[in-house]
Amino acid sequence: MNDGGQQGDGTTDQDQTGAVAIGRRGFIGRAGAAAAGALAAVGPGAAAAASEPRFDAEFDVVVVGSGAGGLGTALFSRWQGNEVVVLEKAGSIGGTTAKSGFWYWMPNNAAMQKAGIADPKPDFMKLVARLSAPLLYSPSLPKLGLSDWQYAMCEAFYDTAGSAAQLLHDKGALPYQHPMAVVDYWAELPENKAPRGRVLMPEGAEPYNGGKVAIRFMTAAARRDGIPIKTSHRVTQLIRNAAGAVIGVEATQANGSTTRLRARKAVVFASGGFTHDKTLRRDHLGGAIVGGCAANSNEGDFLRIASPLGVDLANMNHAWNCPVVLEKALSQEGSLWGSFSCSGDSMIFVNKHGRRVVNEKLQYNEITRAFWAWDGPRQEFPNSVLIAIWDQQAQDHCNQPNYGSFIVPEGQDDAHVIKGATRTELAKNIAARLQTLRDQVNYQLAPEFAGNLEDTIKRYNGFARSGKDLDFHRGERPVELMFNGPFKAVAGKKNNTMTPISEKGPFYATLMGPGSLDTKGGPRTDTDSRVLDVAGRPIPGLYGVGNCVASASGPAYWAGGATLGPILTFAYRAANALQQEPAKASA
Repeated sequence: MNDGGQQGDGTTDQDQTGAVAIGRRGFIGRAGAAAAGALAAVGPGAAAAASEPRFDAEFDVVVVGSGAGGLGTALFSRWQGNEVVVLEKAGSIGGTTAKSGFWYWMPNNAAMQKAGIADPKPDFMKLVARLSAPLLYSPSLPKLGLSDWQYAMCEAFYDTAGSAAQLLHDKGALPYQHPMAVVDYWAELPENKAPRGRVLMPEGAEPYNGGKVAIRFMTAAARRDGIPIKTSHRVTQLIRNAAGAVIGVEATQANGSTTRLRARKAVVFASGGFTHDKTLRRDHLGGAIVGGCAANSNEGDFLRIASPLGVDLANMNHAWNCPVVLEKALSQEGSLWGSFSCSGDSMIFVNKHGRRVVNEKLQYNEITRAFWAWDGPRQEFPNSVLIAIWDQQAQDHCNQPNYGSFIVPEGQDDAHVIKGATRTELAKNIAARLQTLRDQVNYQLAPEFAGNLEDTIKRYNGFARSGKDLDFHRGERPVELMFNGPFKAVAGKKNNTMTPISEKGPFYATLMGPGSLDTKGGPRTDTDSRVLDVAGRPIPGLYGVGNCVASASGPAYWAGGATLGPILTFAYRAANALQQEPAKASA
């Protein structure tokens, strides 16, 4: 989505004193040109700056990234009287936010209060602790099993979320609607005293297009309030003064020219995670990810830029996970959406052995865990690709035109769909499709796949007729009904998520893989979004918001909107904290 972001002029300064700056490649390099004299101090005793650094422009606050975190921080800060600029690496505004459904989960928000929905803080804290620290959770512990840092971050989220949402609403930057039909992902847990009501959506948005609506609102407010947004500005280095404070950034523009922007108060990174850096994914994530739905510009830039400062990394092994259509992920389609709603009542997921291994209606983060099951004796991941299989009834009645559905309407792009007149033919065609991907995916069907598939469908059909999935309990939780997708209503149907799979063809399949909406690890921040070093000290002048920094949620996906809710909240907290920042010396 291109909102016509304001472009920088690309001017560069030709001074060649070669001062040191912090670079995106994870080392200290020479900044050349006009970072002249600025010192990238990485520890005590660094040499004093030789001269005043030179910049192309000055602002109170420089924000890196134009998604919800970046625009939110910029707006909150501008409303406190600061001069703010937003730098966006991509050629258009919005980042991953523009692709999102944009639910935002805001505990104890004003709309809840108006509707008379109580959201007690003690119970909220127990809920997020149970989800985020399942091995350590105990309601009798003072901090419920959370680390000190996690507890403080979760508490700050609860305390501030409603204020952040309301200010954006009142200022016309993100007016909201309150969709009471949206149920929490963990509505049935006893700790959840508010199973509905925490989710907000942009005014006028439909369930799956909120990101575009939100970005339109927020960019319009930014322009109204005098915030320049410079697209095609990739920040490559931080500039620090002799005292070690961050005082600006160096960015490269599309034409290769360099610009340096001074930040009198602070630099705030909201540049997204590392979904599209294969090396970082391989080295850090706890499970293999074949690709993701984040903007293609999310390559972990902040990790490399900030690493020489001795930042304290946290939660690097987790991501906001979602099943994805494998072939679309492998081709790095920029329009890729996760399969949030695995539609199809006469549809199942099977592994290479032709066996069901998961409840297909689990919420997306939980389904993704099934891909990483390890078979020790065979030394393999038998579920690293799962095959969705459905019949003509599901094709006719359960197709969806949007948001990552793999069952698509007739006439839409269905290159990912494998077809067969019989189940035997379908199995042969699945094997053939996997063979075409052998250079990218080490996965093939087991010899017993076709035979086991017949047994699996027979067992599933019995469950569908009875309405009870004795293997995986499909359709027994409120969230599974919410994400069921369209289906053909039939009188007497006992479980709306399940219909027997036909014995007659044609049949359809697609290959599914583990993906991410974005990663959720990076430098640790405090409750005011200040980036911390390994000693737990804030790095002066440096803030982080969103998926470029560590999430306190651990492995959990708390609810729909549990990405964007904290992002907007900590953008608000960052703006409030940096308002107290003194102007930094430039040398």
